[in-house]
Amino acid sequence: MALTYNISDLAKEFDLTTRAMRFYEDMGLLQPERTGPGGRSRVYSGRDRTRLKLTLRAKRLGFSLTEAKEIIDMYDSPRDTGAQLQKFLLVLAEHQKQLEAQMTDLQANLDELKEHQREARALLAASSKKPAASRSAAKPSTQPNGDKNEPART
Repeated sequence: MALTYNISDLAKEFDLTTRAMRFYEDMGLLQPERTGPGGRSRVYSGRDRTRLKLTLRAKRLGFSLTEAKEIIDMYDSPRDTGAQLQKFLLVLAEHQKQLEAQMTDLQANLDELKEHQREARALLAASSKKPAASRSAAKPSTQPNGDKNEPART
């Protein structure tokens, strides 16, 4: 008898919610056998467990669920292995290109952020080195008559 799992077993093993498991089923990534009254109970096979593990691995790598399904389904079909591997390599190359573009954008953002930090530190250092007299001289003073805009009367 082959090893089987219920939805709670796999959800717990892979730290998922049962709702996520049902979503993966709706996407066609998992195909549990239905048992019990009205087919309400799901029985997952070792194949389903492997497909779930591969799906989660693909997600960690940044693949969409559609891409994950396409790749996983390739290995379920009796097609030529060479063609499957070529397709897999194409998908990986495209994903790598996307990740490298994201890395380039992130590096540009980090470089800009560091430049703003340097500028802010330089301005802060320059403002703290000014003599106290020059800082107070820059502030408008109130004239004896109380009007800042009027010259003092003597």
